Amino acid sequence: MKTIGLIGGMSWESSAVYYSLINREIRELLGKSHSASCLMYSFDFQDIEELQYAGDWAALRKRMFAAGRSLKAAGAELLVLCTNTMH
Repeated sequence: MKTIGLIGGMSWESSAVYYSLINREIRELLGKSHSASCLMYSFDFQDIEELQYAGDWAALRKRMFAAGRSLKAAGAELLVLCTNTMH
């Protein structure tokens, strides 16, 4: 099973939904007590929201890339943005 890198915290509520859905799907597909191999990077949404309102998309892009690199360095083999906010 590949390790999933979850970029969350935009908001934490949506991150929890993504985490739950992924694990439910894994359990349904593989059965027994299987769950997803996951790593999560969670932002403080206040910081993200302030950059959005300021229109500082370059700073937001840098933060997203840094989060992805951190997850990759920790062993993530694929990334999921746990939000609609940054798509």
